[in-house]
Order: sequence, then C-alpha cells, then structure tokens
Amino acid sequence: MNRLIRTLLVLCHLALALPAMSADHPELKAFPAAKENMERLVIVLPHKERGEEDGFMVELVVGKTMETDGVNNYHLGASIKELDLKGWGYTYYEVSGKGQTAQTLIGVPPGAPPVKKFVQGSSLKIRYNSRLPIVIYVPEGNGFEVRYRIWSAEAEFKPAKKG
Repeated sequence: MNRLIRTLLVLCHLALALPAMSADHPELKAFPAAKENMERLVIVLPHKERGEEDGFMVELVVGKTMETDGVNNYHLGASIKELDLKGWGYTYYEVSGKGQTAQTLIGVPPGAPPVKKFVQGSSLKIRYNSRLPIVIYVPEGNGFEVRYRIWSAEAEFKPAKKG
C-alpha cells in the first residue's frame, strides 16, 4: 500500500512539474541562440497571476554531478551572473567558471565507497515571473547542470514586536 501511495505521489509531482520542463514559450524567440561553446537552457515556470507572483522566488543553482568521497563537503567554482538582453528589457543568465572543485579535508575511512552527488557552485535567487522564460547560457563540455527550486512565502505578514 505504501508503495502505491509513493508511486501516486511521484506521478502527481511529475504532472505538476511538466509545464516547467517544457522549453516552449512565445517570448523565447527574443533570446539569441547559444554562442559557440555554449548551450542554452530554458526554464518555463508554471503560470501564476500577477498578484500571486509576489509570494514566490526562483533559486537557480549551478553545479555538476560527480563522484565524491561521501565524507567531505564539496563546492564547485562556478557562478551565475545576471545580464540584460539589450533592446528588450529582459534578463538572461550566464554561467561562468572553470568548474574546479574545492573540498574540506576530513579523513576518509579506508574502503569508503565513492558517492555520486550534485556538487553546487553559487546560487542566485530571482523574482518569479511566469510571463517570461528563464534563459541560462552554460559552457559546453564542463558537465555543468543548472537546477532550480521555487520558494514560496506565507500569505500573511507578521508584525514586528518592540524590543
């Protein structure tokens, strides 16, 4: 029974995520194709009404999946910068960095198996805008991935107290 419920939850999650996975958006034509040695990644957010969007943010994270020792913390030398699309007033994003990793130096027990893990670089929080695609240009061949998550705020503001 638990397995059936988990399967149904996964299917529901995928159904909700499908609109965000599609790279089809009417405003995408404003963004240029990727330059040489770059690739263009596109995120299309689920539609929200204008008043609703103020309660959401999108966090973009650059990283790559790699084998780690499972003990140390790793960080990827890559960042995402925000740039203006001249003549349009739109924003696009570009990943820079060579993808070198830094790690803590904790001793690893002998025989510890390697662990595949998404190693993050810098992240960037941007405002939620479902009327425009999020376009990110990433260097080819470095194994970079861009992942994102949607942050939401509570609808109610809470008052500050005198202290």
